[in-house]
Amino acid sequence: MSGHSKWSTIKRKKGANDAQRAKIFTKIAREILVAVKAGGPDPDNNSSLKDAISKARAANMPNDNITRTIKKASGSTDGDNYENITYEGYGPNGVAVIVNTLTDNRNRTAANVRHCFDKFGGNMGTTGCVSFMFDEKGVIIIENDDIDEDEITMDALDAGADDISVEEDCIEITTAPEDFHTVRDSLEAKYTISSAEVSMVPQTMTTLTDEKQIQMMTKMLENLEDDDDVQNVYHSWDMPDDIE
Repeated sequence: MSGHSKWSTIKRKKGANDAQRAKIFTKIAREILVAVKAGGPDPDNNSSLKDAISKARAANMPNDNITRTIKKASGSTDGDNYENITYEGYGPNGVAVIVNTLTDNRNRTAANVRHCFDKFGGNMGTTGCVSFMFDEKGVIIIENDDIDEDEITMDALDAGADDISVEEDCIEITTAPEDFHTVRDSLEAKYTISSAEVSMVPQTMTTLTDEKQIQMMTKMLENLEDDDDVQNVYHSWDMPDDIE
């Protein structure tokens, strides 16, 4: 059940590359805002808020920021008009791309996302054009700090995990979406979780060998992730180790 995980590599690269900490905090704050509006300010009774708080802590967002955002959301009308919209398309050489957004202006967001696809050698498609190439899974990443592989494997499986992949610097645990919260809550009592979210995991990876395509794909991802309305970008590109 162990082995090299392309998905955790992609997620770690994304985290390491995104140096704009303030922008990350703003995006997470928006998620918290919408979660509170939808389900209330108590994370114990609001799984979406609990997920957003978990993401905030993984990004090293200060607890004071998290608390202030929850309080603000509880007493304001901000966030009432936000909606989740997902766009799908292709990057260079047919790399599958899914863009998840949280926006209060769908016309602006659609135009910006389409521009990124067009500008960097891809094209935005219709809903469903690439999502069938991905599986929705809970993905939990734990830092591998001399953790006993057999012990964490048993703990994860007992909690309801589907699979576990042990690498040199991290351990990736995948779950069915409906089991994600149970597994995460069970493991976080014993292990330090560096990230945990329900994600779109590609079934197969696409390799780019043309240098221009590699540059274009890199710029496409950077520009999409830099957009204020974009919360997550999932893709099937098998990123080279030297891409920073």
